[in-house]
Amino acid sequence: MNSETSLPAVPLRPSDRDDVQASVSGRDDTLSIELERYLIEARRMRVWLVGIIAACVFGGLAITLLQTALFRANARIEVSQVAANVTDIDPLENDARVSELQYLNTQYELLESRFMAIRVAEAGNLMRDDAFIEAFRIDEREDFTEADLEELLLENLAVAPINQSSLIDVWFSSSSPGMSAQIANLWADEFIAANYEKRFGANIEARDFLIGQVEELRDALARSEKELVDYANANEILVIDSLGRANGSDMSSQTLASEDLTILNTALAQAITDRITAQAALSSGDLSEQNISAQTVGLLAAAEAELEQLRTNFGPEYPPLKQKAAEVDALRASLSGGVQSALDAAAMRERDLRERLERAKARFLGQQNESIQYGILKREVDTNRQLYDALLQRYKELEASGAGQNNIKLIDAAQPPKLPYSPSLIQNIFIAGVLGGVLAAGLVYLRVVLSQTLKDPQDVQRVLGLPTLGVIPDVEKKNIPSEMSERSSEINEAYRTVRSNLSLLTPTGAPKALLLTSSVAAEGKSTSAFALATSFAQLGKSVLLIDADLRDSKLDKTLQVEGHKRGGMAALLTGQSDLSSETITLDEYGFDYIPIGHSPPNPVELLAGALFADLLKEARARYDQVLIDGTPMLYLADAVEIARPADGVIFTIEHDRLKMRAIEASLSRLKKSRAQVYGAIVTKVDERGAGYGYGYGYGYGYGYGSDSRAK
Repeated sequence: MNSETSLPAVPLRPSDRDDVQASVSGRDDTLSIELERYLIEARRMRVWLVGIIAACVFGGLAITLLQTALFRANARIEVSQVAANVTDIDPLENDARVSELQYLNTQYELLESRFMAIRVAEAGNLMRDDAFIEAFRIDEREDFTEADLEELLLENLAVAPINQSSLIDVWFSSSSPGMSAQIANLWADEFIAANYEKRFGANIEARDFLIGQVEELRDALARSEKELVDYANANEILVIDSLGRANGSDMSSQTLASEDLTILNTALAQAITDRITAQAALSSGDLSEQNISAQTVGLLAAAEAELEQLRTNFGPEYPPLKQKAAEVDALRASLSGGVQSALDAAAMRERDLRERLERAKARFLGQQNESIQYGILKREVDTNRQLYDALLQRYKELEASGAGQNNIKLIDAAQPPKLPYSPSLIQNIFIAGVLGGVLAAGLVYLRVVLSQTLKDPQDVQRVLGLPTLGVIPDVEKKNIPSEMSERSSEINEAYRTVRSNLSLLTPTGAPKALLLTSSVAAEGKSTSAFALATSFAQLGKSVLLIDADLRDSKLDKTLQVEGHKRGGMAALLTGQSDLSSETITLDEYGFDYIPIGHSPPNPVELLAGALFADLLKEARARYDQVLIDGTPMLYLADAVEIARPADGVIFTIEHDRLKMRAIEASLSRLKKSRAQVYGAIVTKVDERGAGYGYGYGYGYGYGYGSDSRAK
């Protein structure tokens, strides 16, 4: 069949609807009864329950008063995932790109880590802090170690992230308000510092390392420079300049000797040039090419120009022409003498410069050997200076890159709290009250669950499968005979209800011969037998009550017939007497009674004999109703033997006494004997049983809708 095919709806028949409604109603009734059980048990145990709750409340109050007041302070920090870098220089370690949630969770765990506890303990020197020791009473603890201190800090720390934000509250509690604030602030400060070290820790370590290296190179450079200067001074080496420094080459330094040699060599070359020029000019007579006297040469040139101009315009005899020609001759004669003087001076300067050059050359050659050592010292100085400059530059760069902003900041510093946060009297009392309520409810629950006695008369039908013929109130302190004589008493009303229910058991009315038995003694079996006999007699019926409890009879005392000296049941069961002889008429109650007489040693054998069956047969013929007070079921076989010839059994169950297993065992024995068990009477029901919906007095019926007003 296709899973999507839907079955046609079938309308419920009226009978089906009634069954469904009955089922739902049954479940509701069951739930109501269960709740009612718990309420009744709680009402029954109200003194204990109130005592438990009161004890818990007083315990909470005592604990609150005995606890040490704790103060909690909090510091608030902000955690941002991305931090700005104010420099263009990257740190040695780059930040890993992680999700914001993962990053924040990591910070939460770090805040509560042992690593932070160690940092705080060391930063605050808490092992020697008197205020801290007093606040936590460390001096009272023996063998208190640093590990114990770390555990103590973590136990009193709380990290509370604020939802939908990057803010985190760091809480710390102690018995001292000031100490709580101090530790909270110290924890926040150390966390911020630890985060900064983590982000820029490589830079800081590198800077610390470079500081030492820079210091060492500075000292080495100073030593090498001093050695170079001392060597130069000792050997009269005067350094004018270092060649090639701009382009980084390693050329020799320019000393004073080399500078003098260069200058003298240049001056000597110039002197030689001047001497050769003067000598050539003197030999050729060409005075224009020498420059010994520039002024004279200038005058001569000007005079010659004027003379040439005059010759062009005038004849040789022109006086100004002759005069200018004489001036030109005089200037030429003057220049010839100056050239000779210049030649002599140039030759003398040449000889002098040559001598000085030879002395400078000798001095320079003398310094060549010394310059080797000087060069070694100079290169060492240069190398140290280069290393020093490089390390100093890197240190400056790292110092600049270490100026990045920390992504964790302190927003609010912790302040000493004014009031303790713990212990809270209201909270502790509330918790104690709730705990007391839970314990009380648990006790009620256990009492209801673990208690296997018959608490609810309806369990006769629900658990045992028997009809409830009646519910009898507790009459422990009442006189049953006098109560049954009063038609308006609740005992009489209750047994009239049982009588009415018995009348509805068969089409012909109540079975004639009914056995009343119970699981154990003292469950109200004999009282019920007497009360039912009285109730049937009040209807005008002839009633016979037989005391068949041959082991421990209670009816003789109840009916006050202990003085009657008769053989009783023992005589009847042994064939020593007849029914008429052993019957006692009780006019005040309106029924006849057969006592047990003497207790026989073998009651089971007597009851199992044919005489007992014959006795019942004869009693049925004489009386309208025969009621038999039998023995309890457990551990005895008497009731089983009585039940066989009887028309049926009425089982008596005392309210809230025996375990249901014992009652079931008794009923099982009766059923195995094929006895007809018509129902049960629940006796000695107090206000607890009445709480399940059972009341007493006129107008209440029990069992199968019987009329409680039956006469």
